[in-house]
Amino acid sequence: MPAEGGMSSVLMSVWLILPVMVFSFNHSPVISSFAVAKRNEYGDDAEKKCSRILLCAHVMMVVTVMFFVFSCVLSLSPANLAEAKEMNVSILTYLANHFDTPVIAYAAPIVAIIAITKSFLGHYIGASEGLNGLVLKAVRSQGKEVSKKTLNSFTTVFMLVTAWAVATINPNILHMIESLGGPIIALLLFIMPMYAIHKVPAMHKYSGALSNVFVTLIGLISITAIFYSLVQ
Repeated sequence: MPAEGGMSSVLMSVWLILPVMVFSFNHSPVISSFAVAKRNEYGDDAEKKCSRILLCAHVMMVVTVMFFVFSCVLSLSPANLAEAKEMNVSILTYLANHFDTPVIAYAAPIVAIIAITKSFLGHYIGASEGLNGLVLKAVRSQGKEVSKKTLNSFTTVFMLVTAWAVATINPNILHMIESLGGPIIALLLFIMPMYAIHKVPAMHKYSGALSNVFVTLIGLISITAIFYSLVQ
């Protein structure tokens, strides 16, 4: 029946788009630096202060992103969105080329540069910390030491070369997110913390919340999307 078919299509689309949404709203790389900074600033009140700051940040992020998403969906046809995906360009680039409007043509690159810079810096901070830790662990396992300056220089060069290589290869970023990035992030950010809450004694105080069920459910649904992508 058409109604059932339509609802099935909507549910299927929501299911497959969840990994992309998880990836889009992910800001975990900068959380550790944020937590350390606020711990030094607020001391024992850091958890309460961080919760309030994150609540405001999450509301602003969701409202801004969803406003942008709905604006794009309402201004472009499904064929236009499919074409943008096929071209493997950002929606801002497509909008600038699609509409013969000088304001969009000039504003879109500026907004894109700001968004890319912000995203890169946010992920770079966390990724560089993780890479530094891996390098230090590998070096110290061999009984050696490495200076902080050398370590930071290596990390910077590695990140630069990696980002340059990915930009040159220009893979289909949406396919990467749907099939790999989103599900892995869902596993790390949704499932593992919920598992830790039940297994780590220091985190038992966070158990029993209804939000834990929601987080676990969304994490499992996001992870299952990878299996559908693999069999397609």
